[in-house]
Amino acid sequence: QVQLVESGGGLVQPGGSLTLACVASGFAFDNYWMYWVRQAPGKELEWVSTIVSNGAYTFYDDSVRGRFNISRDNAKNTVFLQMNNLKSEDTALYYCARDKYGNERGQGTQVTVSS
Repeated sequence: QVQLVESGGGLVQPGGSLTLACVASGFAFDNYWMYWVRQAPGKELEWVSTIVSNGAYTFYDDSVRGRFNISRDNAKNTVFLQMNNLKSEDTALYYCARDKYGNERGQGTQVTVSS
């Protein structure tokens, strides 16, 4: 059974940083590209970032490129999202997922950026 468990969210001031983590189980983690997606209040789910199976390549939406960094530790079945210089528009429920559209995702972790 596929399980994805996110953690690390919280309340942070604009310009602050957070690091999210997602622990995966129930599948061969190191064979899969992994994704972070998010859903802001009243908006649709949107793709944030992708990392290929061996971590060699990463991809970012324009809205987060240069501020967010995705990484993974295949020995620990974990994918991370380091978020720097956070903005109010980054406020959302963040999910890790096995696909870009978030069809297979965890329960999410809330990130709130507010002063």
